[in-house]
Amino acid sequence: MAEVLPSTVQELVENGDELPQRYIWRDAGDYGPIDLSVPLTAEIPSIDVGRLVSAVDAAAELLNLRSALTSWGCFQVVNHGIDELFLDEVRQLGREFFHLPMSEKQKYARQGDGYEGYGNDLVLFDKQPLDWSDRLYLQVAPDDHQKLQYWPQNPQSFRKVLHDYSGKLRQIEEQLLKSIEKSLSIPEGSFLSKFGQGQMMYARFNYYPPCSKPDQVLALKPHADGSAITILLQDDRDVRGLQLLKDNHWFWVPIIPHALLVNIGDQLEILSNGICKSPVHRAVTNSERERSTVAMFCSPDPEKEIGPIQQLVDDEKRPRMFKQVKNFTETWFNYYQQGKRPIDAFRI
Repeated sequence: MAEVLPSTVQELVENGDELPQRYIWRDAGDYGPIDLSVPLTAEIPSIDVGRLVSAVDAAAELLNLRSALTSWGCFQVVNHGIDELFLDEVRQLGREFFHLPMSEKQKYARQGDGYEGYGNDLVLFDKQPLDWSDRLYLQVAPDDHQKLQYWPQNPQSFRKVLHDYSGKLRQIEEQLLKSIEKSLSIPEGSFLSKFGQGQMMYARFNYYPPCSKPDQVLALKPHADGSAITILLQDDRDVRGLQLLKDNHWFWVPIIPHALLVNIGDQLEILSNGICKSPVHRAVTNSERERSTVAMFCSPDPEKEIGPIQQLVDDEKRPRMFKQVKNFTETWFNYYQQGKRPIDAFRI
């Protein structure tokens, strides 16, 4: 059974406790030594949803999308149709929840070796370095898989806003997947057919308190997402934290307050036979300011076997790169906590 830490990171900070050695990072496994000298800001492309569906502008925007998929593996989504005030409300939900009394938050605490609920880094291995973050992790789809006992009723609007937000993101996800299919010149539904009625969506509200030793502690360990795509709502208070690894260098991910940052996950890299890149990223700590984000992880039905789409396999130019895989997310969690890339286990 997984170990449950006695204190959240927030409690460690508020109680003035000495920093436990479990949070000190010395290296990042497959990702090399911890190097926090980050001189550059990533020039991540912006993708305009309105242009993607425009008869006039779609072709040019699809080229822009393909470039983003094959280079950075992520992009900022603008003109997405979600009201800015509503996005602010989603952010505020997380901030309010994490600043509730501990007795209230503990009503939604993660149990045993489960992933859902309120808590901090799940310990699966001895000597596993820990992330400097607390989180609220909730399955939002399929509806009949929701464990509402972990969905806060304080703030009062939490459940309704999260339900509405996940519905809006599902529409954006579907449009993006259709556009990605077009950008790769494969039949519509090539990716979407893998999602099915059992499509999985998880919301994770992240809270990163200030840290006294930002040069030794990571808010989120280096990893690539185990999803097909991840849609991230960044903190809009100009508190940088997210970094991306490209060409063996770490880059700051810029903050565009009302854009949605989309990361390609390992499962879409597998489906695209390696054309779409799943970027390695991490979050660093800040010595003075807290930071909060909301991530939505979108994945195929775990009962559906996935592998490279046949139209993207060419025995001479691009041979099949990955094996068939089922329930990838389960494998991902184990590799993630060891600092390893789970996708490597499925390479041919």
